[in-house]
Amino acid sequence: MTPERYLASRGVTGPWQVAGDTAGGAAGAVIIPALAESAELFATLRSLAANPPELMPRFLVLVVVNQREDVPAADRADNLRTLELLAAAAPALAPLRLAWVDATTAGRELPAKGGGVGLARKIGHDLALPLLDWRADPLLISLDADTLVEPSYLPALVAHFAAPHPGGAVLPFCHRPGATPAEAAAIERYELFLRLYVYGLALAGSPYAFHTVGSAMACRGSAYLRMGGMNSRRAGEDFYFLQQLYKTAGLAPLAGTLLHPSPRRSHRVPFGTGRSVSRLLDGDGEAVLFYDPACFRVLGAWLRLAAERWEGAGEELLAGAGALAPALADYLAALELPLVWDRLRRHHPGRERFLTAFHGWFDGLRTMKLIHHLSADLHPRRPPTVELLAGYCRWGGLGAAPEPVALLDELRTRQNGLAA
Repeated sequence: MTPERYLASRGVTGPWQVAGDTAGGAAGAVIIPALAESAELFATLRSLAANPPELMPRFLVLVVVNQREDVPAADRADNLRTLELLAAAAPALAPLRLAWVDATTAGRELPAKGGGVGLARKIGHDLALPLLDWRADPLLISLDADTLVEPSYLPALVAHFAAPHPGGAVLPFCHRPGATPAEAAAIERYELFLRLYVYGLALAGSPYAFHTVGSAMACRGSAYLRMGGMNSRRAGEDFYFLQQLYKTAGLAPLAGTLLHPSPRRSHRVPFGTGRSVSRLLDGDGEAVLFYDPACFRVLGAWLRLAAERWEGAGEELLAGAGALAPALADYLAALELPLVWDRLRRHHPGRERFLTAFHGWFDGLRTMKLIHHLSADLHPRRPPTVELLAGYCRWGGLGAAPEPVALLDELRTRQNGLAA
């Protein structure tokens, strides 16, 4: 698919236009949605400007200053301030090819229904397409306004996609330390939750064992077109984007740099880092409860069963799932597993083709829903006790369970590609 065909059929429609550097011919674009971010955005832009000067002319940096029609007055005023500062273009930002989209002023706001970070990302990605050099395969890079990058950021992206990797990439990250002991404890707990979820998926053998962090994802332009572009969800857009990218173009972990997202609280999305940190700081003990590793053991047993008995009939697989765990069979029965399984068998002959199709059906969302289903009654979520952490450590061969902060450091090292 060409960019023109994509934009005609799937591209964002609305009053939005790119201002600033619109020269075109960029080898890639870094897209940054910004809502009430005047205090954080320019530190992020300065961190981008510290990348090698020879790469600056090759990359467009596109900020989408956005708000819904029902935004609080303080956020509206902050966005207007951000637009003024972008137009003024501080000297420290001079190396950047800086552009922006006004999705803030009257007539350009996002709709109250359906507007959010997903739509803001889609606006930025879609409007960037005509400004890219399609003689090669340009890059589309997603970043957040409160996430700092290292001087190795752009070089690592260029090196990664110069190699024969899949069309999508997930970047390593580490949240910045909290400004207070309470904030530090909150972000450490939340990041440990994220990392143990992905670790549990990896131990279970799930192909969806990758982080879905909106500031830490990138893809080739061709992959973006093939997958149908960014979704416009109010939240969770990164999860759905990376899941679809994995299915259509593949994903690979990127190495050689590290992103540093903010640890702060936020009211802007209904779930995620900012909301979880807010709840923890407000004393909500139920804010971030962890999955029992037993849930992932059930998942692993199910994935092994599917791989080993792929030639069996759907009813046989459902019976086999029931022998593993009745709750697993209940969940799969609700998904009409026998009908789906037999249909996949008919249309995808051969083990490799079948398992690819199976994992396309039993995807990251159905995997997450299974973990939720198992947690609802059989293995309830709970705080990160020594007993719970020990279950992961024994399974993963990490030895005795360390304190949560030490385990977080270990998982950061392993998942960020720093382990030998």
